[in-house]
Amino acid sequence: QVQLVESGGGSVQAGGSLRLTCVASGYINCMVWFRQAPGKEREGVASANGGGTVTYFIDSVKGRFTIARDNAEKTLWLSMDSLMPEDSAMYYCAAKEGGYCARDADAYKYWGRGAQVTVSS
Repeated sequence: QVQLVESGGGSVQAGGSLRLTCVASGYINCMVWFRQAPGKEREGVASANGGGTVTYFIDSVKGRFTIARDNAEKTLWLSMDSLMPEDSAMYYCAAKEGGYCARDADAYKYWGRGAQVTVSS
């Protein structure tokens, strides 16, 4: 069993930056950030596996968001720059064993409670 704890959410104006942090209670290969806006489905944002491979699932975040992890510290980050109102959502850290970090939320066994990100125009 792995526990995930997110921190770092908040409210910013458009164009601002936030950094989300997820700390895991143990090492696990696939760690992913998801987000869910009110009335919308949960969507994968980006993933990072233990070997250093990162994948961005949403085209609109490429070049603005950066995912990173530290295996020794069992920590995952999501740095978000040039934030836009459409980035507003609850952001979740999720994790699973195995080598393939899917973008599908159903593939993930472990979830954090989420961190709210609100971007005002």
